[in-house]
Amino acid sequence: MNVISLFFIFLILSSLQPAIQRRLVQSRRINAIRNLEQQRGSRVILLIHRQESISLLGIPISRFINIEDSEQILRAIRLTPANVPIDLILHTPGGLVLATEQIARALLRHGAKVTVFIPHYAMSGGTMLAMAADEIVMDENAVLGPVDPQLGNVAAASILTVLEAKPPEKMDDQTLITADLARKAISQVQRFVRALLEDSNPRQKVDPANIDKIIDRLTTGQVTHDYPIAVEEATDMGLPVTVGLPLEIYSLMDLYPQPMMGRPTVQYIPLPYQSPPPLPTGQGRAQ
Repeated sequence: MNVISLFFIFLILSSLQPAIQRRLVQSRRINAIRNLEQQRGSRVILLIHRQESISLLGIPISRFINIEDSEQILRAIRLTPANVPIDLILHTPGGLVLATEQIARALLRHGAKVTVFIPHYAMSGGTMLAMAADEIVMDENAVLGPVDPQLGNVAAASILTVLEAKPPEKMDDQTLITADLARKAISQVQRFVRALLEDSNPRQKVDPANIDKIIDRLTTGQVTHDYPIAVEEATDMGLPVTVGLPLEIYSLMDLYPQPMMGRPTVQYIPLPYQSPPPLPTGQGRAQ
């Protein structure tokens, strides 16, 4: 075997190495998901978005909740029997309202308990998904975020402040139209958040006395849209928060590092359960 042959063998092996590495990581992820499902007796779904970059050009590409995510998660929920709990692991900055509402409504309709795990952050639409769950389990340093609607890069609530600063006759038509859209957007989000918080399937998860307070603090633009809501503040609002994630979730997150391009953001084992795993025992809530 001459040097040229060795060189070509090296090129072939080098070209196959990334595919082999991806296959190995994929196998480890599936095994980790299966082990967590067996331990908790649930369907485990991951929704993970990271700030990714193209390896050669270094161009940042923001990942967020989109229609593809909602299609995949809705399929995972359909494949889950009504008596099997769902564990949704969230790591996301938010995303499209349409996709978020579709996922949240599907979680509300699921017959068994829905638990959301947040190891690091679930902002904006991620917080909406968390409010669709019966229990929100967070790392002690994890955060949620406000869900006030944004029109472009501007908060809807901030647009409405223009109406207070100027009389209508001194505004152009575009400003008035934008303000009308902002008012509608806030009203729509508030109705949806109320539906999430008033959900009682299979039991009432939020004290009715806290619902108006939660809606006011999360949807009216009292803080910036990237404001981090820590565990203590979320608990003080009355959200059903539990502190302390299973160690297996941290190990699973280690399998989703800052990646190259081409990884799906939603993952689950795509098979309906013939024999549902046993139901998990409950956990205590944060005091």
